[in-house]
Amino acid sequence: MPIIQNLIADQFGSHIGKYQGRLKVTQAKEVLAQAPILHLESVTVANSGVSISAAAVRACTEQGVPIHFLSGTGAPYASLYSAGLIGTVLTRRAQLSAYATLRAVDLAAAIALGKIENQAALLKYVAKYRKETAPAVHDELRLLSLEVRDHLAELDGWRQAAHFDQNSIDEIRGQLLSIEGRAAGKYWQGIGAVLPQTLDWPGRRGRRARDPFNSALNYGYGILYSQVERALVLAGLDPYGGFVHVDRPGKPSLVLDFIEPFRAPVVDRTMLGLVNKRVKIEQDERRFLTKKTRRFLAEKVIARLESAEKYEGKRRPLRAIIQLQARHLATYLRGEKDELSPFLARW
Repeated sequence: MPIIQNLIADQFGSHIGKYQGRLKVTQAKEVLAQAPILHLESVTVANSGVSISAAAVRACTEQGVPIHFLSGTGAPYASLYSAGLIGTVLTRRAQLSAYATLRAVDLAAAIALGKIENQAALLKYVAKYRKETAPAVHDELRLLSLEVRDHLAELDGWRQAAHFDQNSIDEIRGQLLSIEGRAAGKYWQGIGAVLPQTLDWPGRRGRRARDPFNSALNYGYGILYSQVERALVLAGLDPYGGFVHVDRPGKPSLVLDFIEPFRAPVVDRTMLGLVNKRVKIEQDERRFLTKKTRRFLAEKVIARLESAEKYEGKRRPLRAIIQLQARHLATYLRGEKDELSPFLARW
């Protein structure tokens, strides 16, 4: 039996229970999935019709296994963690104190740098496979990759100006979002150039999107979101104390900040690979992803998270890289390191 590290329960009417050191997903008398708790990294409940026993919840929290809840579109709406994971306050105090300092500006710049670099790198990665088969598309992607990276000079100027004028992140957030937005416009133009025309892609859309590719992206981001939130909590950080995204009740701003450099290498690359292999993204009559498609996409994103990338001189799973980056963020906010380097994918 293969080892399951990320248990997904998405069958309406199913139940997650604990049986002799295992979690079992059952429906009536049928066992849909089971996994030793010792090997689990996470549990994802992806259907409102799934129940879970108190014994299963306790077993997960005792072993530090988070339980994430996703809507049918992949939007995370709850997570359960062990109370002990948020029992330390030193890092969270430093995190909140850093908001009013130039450390917040440098952190925001590092996040934007990682996002822009990884978007440009994905366009170059996609371009190299079209050099012979579609030279015009290859040239367009290479040009757009350079145009995405052109925004890095403006980003560095933004950071230096903020230091010179002693600006707070609140005073100059709009400028940063403008830089990111213009870079993203070029990036999504490149992604659109290589999507099959049958997808009828309207351009990048958020949570309310109903076209197949945006729906797949949004669901994939939901899976990635859960992994990012887990990493931040394990690092002692407050997921709701962000820097780039503004504070709002119930808004996990730091998760939304921290996820940005990982969107392209984890989710965008995965979904782009699937549609270019002509994998059908199935939708129901309401244009929501079917249950079969949601499970398939979740499994592909999780598989991508287990794939290795070069990081700090070693090849490590992307899931481990996310956790290490969260720890680096914590040490940076505590003032134990002077710089925060973003994760840069190398393809």
